[in-house]
Order: sequence, then structure tokens, then C-alpha cells
Amino acid sequence: MSGTTCAVLMTASEFEQALRAKGAFYHIHHPYHIAMHNGQATREQIQGWVANRFYYQTSIPLKDAAIMANCPDADTRRKWVQRILDHDGYDGSEGGIEAWLRLGEAVGLDRAALLSEQHVLPGVRFAVDAYVSFARRAVWQEAACSSLTELFAPQIHQSRLDSWPQHYPWIEAAGYDYFRGRLSQARRDVEHGLELALAWCDTVEKQQRMLEILQFKLDILWTMLDAMTMAYELKRPPYHSVTQDAVWHQGHLL
Repeated sequence: MSGTTCAVLMTASEFEQALRAKGAFYHIHHPYHIAMHNGQATREQIQGWVANRFYYQTSIPLKDAAIMANCPDADTRRKWVQRILDHDGYDGSEGGIEAWLRLGEAVGLDRAALLSEQHVLPGVRFAVDAYVSFARRAVWQEAACSSLTELFAPQIHQSRLDSWPQHYPWIEAAGYDYFRGRLSQARRDVEHGLELALAWCDTVEKQQRMLEILQFKLDILWTMLDAMTMAYELKRPPYHSVTQDAVWHQGHLL
């Protein structure tokens, strides 16, 4: 539907179906992810994915805080803040970021190295930063609904829980806690996100724009895996033709 204009307004059911149809482009279908699911990924490829996705994980609370900062509706903020707590933790409960650090350790990565962001590829950093920037600048309803890739998330978490222990026995079992936790959290977040999208998108223009925004988020997730494919599968990381060193910039410059 991207780039087209519908003649009539879709019903709520039709619009939800159109949103869900975008799942055909979810990164679960990327060759890199398919290889991980099928047990064809190397240790380096698993570690590279975990290290680069950690940058995405740590950026999620920043994205959600930006949405809340632009949202004048207290009821929405009360619900949305749970997403930040899920990742950062609260009241003595570890959050998703800590769980992801344990996943990193389970696949053999050093915690300090993960926190330093030294493994983050520039293509991944650019994609994730674009997502956070969008959340800061967009109308809060549009930024909130960009999270609707959560429609497809429970499937991807379950697939990892089903396949990884079988294919990668070298990964410590404690590392899978993040995926288990997100099964219920993602379903809860989907309900709220869909509610917002269906209420906000009450014109043809808004519906088409929201489909384009969802595609933008799908582009980000796919592009991250493209960067990892170049670095860890094709052995063509940035500047590979001039040096074997990781000379790209690290950390936040702004």
C-alpha cells in the first residue's frame, strides 16, 4: 500500500488487517534471522546480533520517553510509562536491558564490552538513531504507533525459544529470560498500540501515513540485519577494503 491512496476510508477491521499484513516484511523473514532460526548461524554471527541488538534495546526507553514528553494525555502516559519500566526495571525487579546483558554473557560476550557499544556497527547505529529521532520529532500518536511492529513480536520471541536451545547448546539457558518476559509484555503493548492507532487514524490520509510509518519501522529492523550480514556473513564490515580494524566511530556524538 505504500505510496498509494485509497479512495475510501478503511473500517477499523480493514485497517487493522492492513497493519497486520505488513508482517510479511518483518525481520523474522530476513535471511540472517532465518539462518539463526535454522541453526545455521556461527558463534560470531550470534554474538554480533546480540551485541548490535543491545544498542536497539538501550534506545527503546529513550524512544518511549520521547513519546511521553510529547504526549499531553495523562492516561496515555500512565500506560506508556510501563514500557520504560519493562526495559529499565523498577522496585528491585530487573528490566529487559539487564536481561539482555545476561543474554550477552550467555553467548560469550563481555558485559563491559556490550555497555561500551564497541561492537555496534555504524549502519545499526544510524538506523536506531533515526528511530529515536523520529519519536522525538513526530506527532506523539504517530511515534507511538510506530511501535506496532510489536504485532509480530510474540512470534519472533517464541521462535527463538523453540529453536535456539536445540541448535545452540553452547548458549547458557539463563540467557533466554529476555525472550520469555517479552512474550506477555509484547501482547499487552500491542493491545494499547492498536487502540491508539485505530482511534487516531480516522481519515484516509492518516491511515495511509500510519502504514508508511509502520513500513519505516520495518525498514529500520531490516536494515540492521543488512549491516550485520555485511559484517558477519559476507565478511565485509565497514572499511574492510582498507583495514581490518574497527575504525568506525563509537558512542553518541550528540
